[in-house]
Amino acid sequence: MSKINKKELEQKVKKVLEEIEPALLSHGGGVELVEVTEEGVVKLKLLGACVGCMFSIATLKGFIEEELKSRIPEIKEVVDVTMEEFKFEPDF
Repeated sequence: MSKINKKELEQKVKKVLEEIEPALLSHGGGVELVEVTEEGVVKLKLLGACVGCMFSIATLKGFIEEELKSRIPEIKEVVDVTMEEFKFEPDF
């Protein structure tokens, strides 16, 4: 795979996310771009009604990921990092 310009790729992702934002907002949700990796992985944090919604994976994979992949061929995957800040480590 050729080297991807992260800044350029990030700008393309931001543009698509801005375009699909009204659909997410209409259901009380949203996303925040966390990172676009050189491997073409888009890391997003779910916001609003998307957090904890039983349809969030469908929104993430079936809507957001499909939109990004269809418009930006370099995108390979979209992942949700919403719960990463709440890592639970049992102390037993």
